[in-house]
Amino acid sequence: MDTQWLDDVLALLEEGNLSRAAARRNITQPAFSRRIRSFEDWLGVPVLNRKTNRVEIGEALISNESEIRAILSQLREMRTKIVHHDPKANTVRIAAQHAQVFSRFPDMALKARKKLPGIKFRLHPANLSDCVSMFLRKDASMLLCYESELAEPLEFGANVLRGSWGRDYLIPVVGGSMRFAVKDGGDIPADSPSVVYPDNSYFGQVLRKKERLFGTAGFSTNPICETAFSTGIREMLLKGLGVAWLPFSMVHNELQSGDVISLANRLGKEPMDVAIYADRNNPTALSLFDIWGSAPK
Repeated sequence: MDTQWLDDVLALLEEGNLSRAAARRNITQPAFSRRIRSFEDWLGVPVLNRKTNRVEIGEALISNESEIRAILSQLREMRTKIVHHDPKANTVRIAAQHAQVFSRFPDMALKARKKLPGIKFRLHPANLSDCVSMFLRKDASMLLCYESELAEPLEFGANVLRGSWGRDYLIPVVGGSMRFAVKDGGDIPADSPSVVYPDNSYFGQVLRKKERLFGTAGFSTNPICETAFSTGIREMLLKGLGVAWLPFSMVHNELQSGDVISLANRLGKEPMDVAIYADRNNPTALSLFDIWGSAPK
């Protein structure tokens, strides 16, 4: 269908006369009439009642005027969006685990804005299950999360790309006054208080499978707080409330300053991939994926 037919029809409806509508469209009446017939051929039904001495506009056409205007407006809007699309000026919605927002996203945003200066971000921090739901509902066009081979892999369809921002590690750490409970060899009393993850949280699932001390309530003698909110765990750690497992990226500055001590030499560490998922059908998400993600896996 030629979209100019819709403009012809609207001119006819507004003028109520073939001659005036043709003049308004800057074509001869015979040419205008041929275009109206082409529109009728596309519809498969006539829209004009052609009588011996006059031509009347059909009631079906008159009653659908508002729908014709809406369709034409939507087509023009779509054309404008396609022609003037600029991923540099778009806002992208990203579902991200709380830990990722704190530890990884600032560097990612800086890198993105060097290549796409006008890009804007709408972050939706949440636990992993909520982030995945948001991504599947298309409330977000990108997903930023940790992945471990010990936890269930995320399964998406062919319309989703996966990339990686690198690797991080879950490590056991202490801060505040608890630093003084660490012995010279890096040991700490087994009954030390701890801030642990719920078994059904992503980090909890990883730590429970490896039976990591102080990681979950079942492997801690004195768990004083259980939460999946890693940013909150970090604050409690710095106050000296207990041993905690956190991504290295969340505490690397404090480790360098000595405000936090790692127990990884004694208790081990868990490698975690920093995964990036992007909706193939979203141009802005694809632009960011090219900047952030490695080859899809």
